[in-house]
Amino acid sequence: MLLFPAIDLIFGDVVRLREGRRDRVNVYSHDPLAVAQDFVAQGSSWVHVVDLSRAFGEDKQACQANRAALKAICQVPGLCVDTGGGVRSLKDIEELLGLGVERVSIGTALIADPKFAQEAAKQYPDAIVADVAVKDGLVRVNAWRTQKRLNVDEVVKRLVSLGFCHLVFTDIARDGMQTGIDTSVMKHIAELAGFPIVASGGIATLEDIRALAALGPQVIEAAIVGRALYEKNFTLKEALEAAQGGKSDAV
Repeated sequence: MLLFPAIDLIFGDVVRLREGRRDRVNVYSHDPLAVAQDFVAQGSSWVHVVDLSRAFGEDKQACQANRAALKAICQVPGLCVDTGGGVRSLKDIEELLGLGVERVSIGTALIADPKFAQEAAKQYPDAIVADVAVKDGLVRVNAWRTQKRLNVDEVVKRLVSLGFCHLVFTDIARDGMQTGIDTSVMKHIAELAGFPIVASGGIATLEDIRALAALGPQVIEAAIVGRALYEKNFTLKEALEAAQGGKSDAV
């Protein structure tokens, strides 16, 4: 199983939110490039970068600071970048791919602009990721602030029919809360999709990572880890080992 350590950006700073709420933010670093370089030093080959300023519709200066940070991260040798946040058009995708991003996640636009979502999946099938965030069984959009009366099962089925072959599933109620993961939900979503998914939200311990890895490569492609790393619940090196089914004394 792959492991994606997360770098969430607001005005160029590395932050984590609780349950995706802008008013529940912790700043962990003012140097996202150094954070990315440290991830590589610990053995990571991937990083998950989210432009929260763009997702929240913040001002131009904030978005420019994040874009500069993302550009620098893309230039780190040996690091593949998966990114998202406020992606609304084919132009956005082309710009991000031009920076050297490997994968681009689309969230709100999957629901708000189905024609764009379909065209994106058609033009960039290997580079596009459907980012599905859910709370209480219903899909949320607009930086998780708006709940749509859309059942997650139906949304996943529709995205697969459009041609998406990568999907991040985020359990909003658990995101940033370090409450552990629900493997049964992840397994269910992977079965619906018909391909392995990226699990996000709630990882608190190495056992959570091992539990996801134990579901097998047909269920979980990767897991995203954020706050637990920044709060030093475990090291990234230990997490990478757990993702491969290894054991560690840390919990």
